[in-house]
Amino acid sequence: MRQNASHGNNTVCETAVNGQPVPHLILHTESGNRYFSLVGSNCWRVGRGDDNNFVLPDRWISRNHALLQQMETGDFYLIDLGSRNGSFVNGRRVSVPVTLQSGDRLTFGQTELEFFAPNLDSTAPTLGNDSQEFTATATLHVRRLISVLVVDIRNFSGMTRQIDEKVLSEVIGTWFRCAGDIIRDYGSWVDKYIGDAVMAVWIHGAQGISPDEMMRVAHALSALHKMTSQLHETYPLPAPIRIGAGLNTGYAMVGNTGTGDRPDYTALGDTVNAAFRLESSTKQIGMDIALGETTYRYLIEAGVKPEVFIPKTVHLKGYDLPTQTYAGLFADLDTFLQSTQV
Repeated sequence: MRQNASHGNNTVCETAVNGQPVPHLILHTESGNRYFSLVGSNCWRVGRGDDNNFVLPDRWISRNHALLQQMETGDFYLIDLGSRNGSFVNGRRVSVPVTLQSGDRLTFGQTELEFFAPNLDSTAPTLGNDSQEFTATATLHVRRLISVLVVDIRNFSGMTRQIDEKVLSEVIGTWFRCAGDIIRDYGSWVDKYIGDAVMAVWIHGAQGISPDEMMRVAHALSALHKMTSQLHETYPLPAPIRIGAGLNTGYAMVGNTGTGDRPDYTALGDTVNAAFRLESSTKQIGMDIALGETTYRYLIEAGVKPEVFIPKTVHLKGYDLPTQTYAGLFADLDTFLQSTQV
C-alpha cells in the first residue's frame, strides 16, 4: 500500500496490531506526527515518485531514493538506491546496506524520519487466518522447487579504498536499483540485499522447470553482468566492476510474506545456502559463474551448449564432501545467448 507524506494528508497509519506495537517510521511535522507502518511486506521503497511505498514530497529526494528491507531474522536494513543527495542514518551517509536500530534517525533530502521497531526479535505477531496481511517473519511452510541466484561484487573492499564515499554510495545504490529492475524483468525479485551482493529466487511449478524459465534465468545473469561492467562509463571508477555468481536449483521451504495483491516470498534451506557457497567458490577456481548440478542439467535441457560450463570439483564451506559444480565465464554465456537470438 502506498502511503503519502503530503502535508495535506492527515491519515495516521496504525502502529499496533492486536494491541501489540509494530515497526514504523515517524515523520515529525508542524501539524503533528505522521506514521508509516512497516507491516504487510518485507520491502518498502521511499522516494518522491508515486510508485514508491512511502511518497515524500521533498524536491531534494530522488524519485526512487532508498529501500527498507526486513529479513526473516526481524532485522531491518536501509539501502540507498543511488540517490543524488544520499541517505543518512543518525547524520552519517550510508554507502552500503546498514542494519537499523530502533530510534535511528533517517534523513532523505531535507526530510527526517525516526525508525521505531520494538522487540526486533519478535515484531511479527501472528494474524488470523482470514486476514489478508502477512507479517515479514511469517512461518515458512511450503516446500517448492526454486532456483536461487547470488551475485556478488568482486573486490568491493578494495574499491571502497579507491573512490570517494559519495561516488561509492551512488555506484552501489545504482547497482542495487538496476539489479532489482533486471531481476524483475526476468520474472523474479530481489529476496535480499546483503552488503555488496543480491539474492534472487525463481519459484518453479510442481511439474518441474520449463526451458523458457531456465533461459530467463540465464538471460538475467547475462544482463546483470552487462549492466555492472558498464557502470564505469557513468561513474569515475578506476576500472570496470566485476561480479561473480552462484546459481543453484533444488527444493526449499518458502512462504508468502506479502499482502494478497502484492505477494513477497522468501526461501530458506540448503538450496539457498549452497547458492552462496557456489558464488564464493568462483574465486577459488577463477571463474565467473558456478552452477549446482541440477541447475546445469536444466540449462542443458533448455538448450545451453555443454561447453559453456565445464565441470569442477570444489570444497564448499560447511560441506564435508567435495561438491561437483559446473563453472563458466560471462563472455562464453553472452556469446551463446547472442547466437540464439533471432
